Amino acid sequence: MLDALRIENDQFIDTLGRHVLLRGVNLSGSTKLPTSHPHQDQDDFSEHRHVSFVGRPFPLTEAPEHFARLRHWGFNCLRLLTTWEAVEHEAPGVYDTAYLDYFQTIVEMAGEYDFYVFIDPHQDVWSRMTGGDGAPGWTLEKIGFNIANFDNSEAAITFQARYPNYPIMMWPDNYNRLACATMFSLFFAGQWLAPDLDVDGVGVQDFLQGHFIGAMQQIAQRIKDMPHVLGYGTLNEPGKGYIGAETLSEATGFIQQHVRVNFGDGMLLGSGFPRTAAKLEADDLQVDKIGEITLNPAGISAWQSPEKDVWHNVGVWDYDVDGKPLIICDDYFEGIDFLRDGLTPFTQRYATGIREIHPDAMIFVESDPTEAADLNIDGVDNIVNAGHWYDTLMLMRKQYDGENAYDHHTDHLVHGVDAVTFLYKASIATLKQTSAENLNGAPTLVGEFGLAYDINQQQAYQDGDFSMHELALSRYYDALDANLVSSTQWNYTPDNSNFWGDNWNGEDLSIFSRDQQLNPYDLDSGGRAIRGFCRPYVQRAAGKLLKMHFDHHTRAFTATVEVLDPQHPTVIYLPANQYAAVLGALDVETSSGMWQIPPQTEALLWQHTDTGQQTITFTFRQGE
Repeated sequence: MLDALRIENDQFIDTLGRHVLLRGVNLSGSTKLPTSHPHQDQDDFSEHRHVSFVGRPFPLTEAPEHFARLRHWGFNCLRLLTTWEAVEHEAPGVYDTAYLDYFQTIVEMAGEYDFYVFIDPHQDVWSRMTGGDGAPGWTLEKIGFNIANFDNSEAAITFQARYPNYPIMMWPDNYNRLACATMFSLFFAGQWLAPDLDVDGVGVQDFLQGHFIGAMQQIAQRIKDMPHVLGYGTLNEPGKGYIGAETLSEATGFIQQHVRVNFGDGMLLGSGFPRTAAKLEADDLQVDKIGEITLNPAGISAWQSPEKDVWHNVGVWDYDVDGKPLIICDDYFEGIDFLRDGLTPFTQRYATGIREIHPDAMIFVESDPTEAADLNIDGVDNIVNAGHWYDTLMLMRKQYDGENAYDHHTDHLVHGVDAVTFLYKASIATLKQTSAENLNGAPTLVGEFGLAYDINQQQAYQDGDFSMHELALSRYYDALDANLVSSTQWNYTPDNSNFWGDNWNGEDLSIFSRDQQLNPYDLDSGGRAIRGFCRPYVQRAAGKLLKMHFDHHTRAFTATVEVLDPQHPTVIYLPANQYAAVLGALDVETSSGMWQIPPQTEALLWQHTDTGQQTITFTFRQGE
């Protein structure tokens, strides 16, 4: 059984005082969906209270295979997904004990395979019913929504209703739509925005947050005594809703080949009023209007009845003298700060609730991705900055050439290998700087980063050439190594396929797929672009890891450690799929001490004899 880790300054430290670098993976992409409805195109949400997530991320019978593969690939940490819906889908306060039993067993088994685990209460744009995943359907019904009318009223864009005509990365558009924006507004700021809205006798904000925290306490109760459980994430990529909007005529987000709907139009659309919107086409950062489209022409409302319309009731919109709807309080949401007034008090409440059950749990915090650099949580100790980073241009366009990327800070494209490489490293450095300046020097663990495997028109699925994917991943890991931060890659989906991808909204970022698995007895079989992510790294440093670099082309590796206690070895992961066939040609040099590769392991143990800065390098001999 693994020893527990503690936080010391910006590092994870084991019981022997060694600096532990966590390199892991998100498990898994399809955990967003119930096993009872494994494909989105088959679900109309009519049975949303009667679903099961038992078997997510995989059946218990398959667990040894997947855990063994992930350990073989050098991962030592899992960001293990669950959802609020998985725990409490039937009704408020009714918990799925069969799922909790299953989840407890999965976490126990992860420890048996030497994985540290932290729990990710995952969500995207609130719930499956609003185009993503996360919250139970009854959260929407309790505040007055009619789930069956979400897509046809344009209150949400769902894969279920629009497949196969569902554009690439369309789901983020739901952040501007009525259903998702309403729920996040009420979750984080309902006490100000809808002070008279009670649910089951409780203010709406307290109702929603209380049940979410209660569901995660059910998880914590099952796993609190397992030393390999590091802690709990707060809420994956929380949305701001309308909070802080200076005007409802604004629209945010990365434009796809679709329409841009601002907050005001989204609110009125979902309330049952047709609206005309510009149809847009985006080419990189150039956006062109190519026409207009009338949305919700039938005037269908997403509310159960007009009396349930939260924003009409509080006076955000009303009717003019001709009976037409219009926004009458355009600045209603201005003056409330999402981080200060919403996320921080929620995180404080969440941490208190979790630590009532699991007192020494680490809290892995993150913000809305657009405000990751401004994350600042006061009053919570023992925290980790688990913000996310993606190559946005690759993710949104599903194209990668290694020479172009999007810079969020300048809102411009950068061109050339050197510029892209610098941008990647600088982006990770910004997350680390946020930890140092805003989070009292907390450790940084990049909770998500990754690669779409169906880039470049899915060419790799046709010719089997994943070299471009390996190049992209190697550059991502180069940026992580340069900043010496921990990470969990998005993602490993055991039921991924080339056709359905990760089984959610057309995404396909899994490092494993059965469609690439030619030999079920070979742990590497099924892996995609393995040499891009399966690379040597210092897992445990006998002191402090100061520097680490791996050359993807030559497979040369070097690391520098400030050795504090030479009694215990530095442990370096040495992947067999990179080095097994050429160990005889591997030259290892150390500034002091001895090294060995124990039989039947994928680890190099570096036993120190001296303290202070010590360096290890391994390279191939010339001509071999």
